[in-house]
Formats: sequence, C-alpha cells, structure tokens
Amino acid sequence: MNSLDFQILIKLGISAVFGLIIGLERELKRKPVGLKTSLVISIVSCLLTIVSIESAYMFPNSDKVKIQMDPLRLAAQIVSGIGFLGAGVILRRGNDSISGLTTAAMIWGAAGIGIAVGAGFYLEAFIGVTLLIISVEFIPFLMKLIGPKQLRKKELLINLNIKDKIYIDEVIRFILNKKYILRRIRIKDLSDGDHLVQILIVVDYRESTTGVYYSISDLEGIQRVEIESVS
Repeated sequence: MNSLDFQILIKLGISAVFGLIIGLERELKRKPVGLKTSLVISIVSCLLTIVSIESAYMFPNSDKVKIQMDPLRLAAQIVSGIGFLGAGVILRRGNDSISGLTTAAMIWGAAGIGIAVGAGFYLEAFIGVTLLIISVEFIPFLMKLIGPKQLRKKELLINLNIKDKIYIDEVIRFILNKKYILRRIRIKDLSDGDHLVQILIVVDYRESTTGVYYSISDLEGIQRVEIESVS
C-alpha cells in the first residue's frame, strides 16, 4: 500500500466518523434520515471528491491533445444532486406546517463535510461538524432561555367537539384569560349537529401540553379534545 492509498483510507475513515456524528444526532431524534443514510452520504461524497481530484491528474497533456480537467467537477454535482434526498424528507402536515427542513439541511451538510474531507480540508470539516451540532442542539435551547420572547413560545393546535355553540365563546374567554395568544380559529358545523372548533394558540414553551389539555377538557360543553404541538 503506497502513501496515496493510505491517504485515501484516512480520508474515507474521517468522513465516516463525521457522518456518524451527524447521523447519530438525527437518529437520537428519530428523524427519517438517521445513522446509515448520513454515513452513506458522507462517505460517498468523500469518495467522489477523491476520484474527481485524482482523475484530473491521471491524464497528462500531450503535444497533440491539451487536456484540462476541473479537479472538483464531481464535487460540484454532489451539491446539486443531493437535493433529491433532501426533498424527500420535507413533509407538509395537514395543519399547513412544514417539517423536515432541518433534516434536509443536515443531509446537505453531511455531503459538504464529505467533500471537505475528500479535498483534504480536515480541520475545516471538523469545525463544520462541531458548528452543525452546536447549531441544531445547543443554540435552540439557549434561545429558549435568553433569546427574544417570540422564540420562547410554542404553538398548539386544539381541535374541539362542542355540542352547543354557546360554549364556543366560553372557550375563547378561557384562552384569553389564560394569557394565551389566539392565532387562528376555525368553526365548522358537523352533520350530527355538533360543532368542530379548531384553535391555534401560542403559549410559553414551559407550559405543558397535558396541562392545557386538562384545563380545556374540564370546561363545560366540551365533548372531545385533541391537542397537537406544531412547533
């Protein structure tokens, strides 16, 4: 094994470790793209970058043919081509909220880390992985503690089945008295005479979803309660 082969193995090993770190963070959160996907993306991106760089210097110029090749031509295609994986994890829920954007960004990040390692930028790749983990794990937690007030809120979507429409006003008064922010309300008459009320409220992030559920379910006239955290 020559020095070039050893360097290639080192690069692939480092990219695997960095891909493992990114994938483990997603795996612990039970996201669609986990450990195996991140490893494959990081390792293959590194491998294609190595192939792109090395192949650019495998074909020497001659007197008849002048060959000029971009050492990172394959790496440039990785950045755009990885988009189909990112698009596959972005979902639109029934309540019009979008999920999966962070996971899609982490896929793109894993490819970028693999390219950086394949090109020999080990320190930059390490710093990149470190900043990625800090950005998705610690910064949001820090913002909830000392960030702007808007970042210390969470949205709850509440679906209520109410028998008599006179109780709808009582629910709204309860929400306003609790100092919750009322973002949106939708009322729909059901075929059996009941009323479906959908309310989007904003509460403090420390307010438990179960606490809101218990409070609303105890109100008079409420037949069924469904609460979903949307942020």
